Amino acid sequence: MALPLRIKSRWNKDHDHSLDEIAGALAFISWRLAQSKAINLHGEDFVYENDKQRMDVIIEYLIFQLQIMDRLARQELELSDEDRQLLVTAVAKKQGSIIQDNSLDLFGPGDYVQPFFELINQRASEYAEYSYTADGPSYPFLRHLGYEIQQIMGDSQENRWVIDQVMDRDGPEIDRKIAPAMRDLFE
Repeated sequence: MALPLRIKSRWNKDHDHSLDEIAGALAFISWRLAQSKAINLHGEDFVYENDKQRMDVIIEYLIFQLQIMDRLARQELELSDEDRQLLVTAVAKKQGSIIQDNSLDLFGPGDYVQPFFELINQRASEYAEYSYTADGPSYPFLRHLGYEIQQIMGDSQENRWVIDQVMDRDGPEIDRKIAPAMRDLFE
């Protein structure tokens, strides 16, 4: 059973925050959520073969959250197209920086950001076909996340049902945490 993850999404001071500041907070929150869900999969007896596989799962969770942020920015927060693009780009860059730092520690020298950005672009076109409503991501939206994580984890006996875990629990829980956090940061 996963331990509850506390997300701090309220500012301490009463003043407006720039999109860049909000993006930094969202990148940090999304990293913590993605990392928590990757750890949770292991806690639910799904098996990682190596750290690369675990990092790839974290990256899929990050991209999923980026898609949610993009939808919320457009549909609920009603940001202009320019501000929405600036926000999402800034979050992605900050996520990329976190991935780079952690990947350097785990895997040694290399460029880990460019492949992340390429995957964001690929996934953005895939997720674009799925809807996101006031109730959260649609079934196909969640299924796509589950499918991508299933592809990473493989279909060994231990990992056969990872898609169900991701679709039924992890994906909806991520949405339940990232959506209010984003709303709070814009207040």
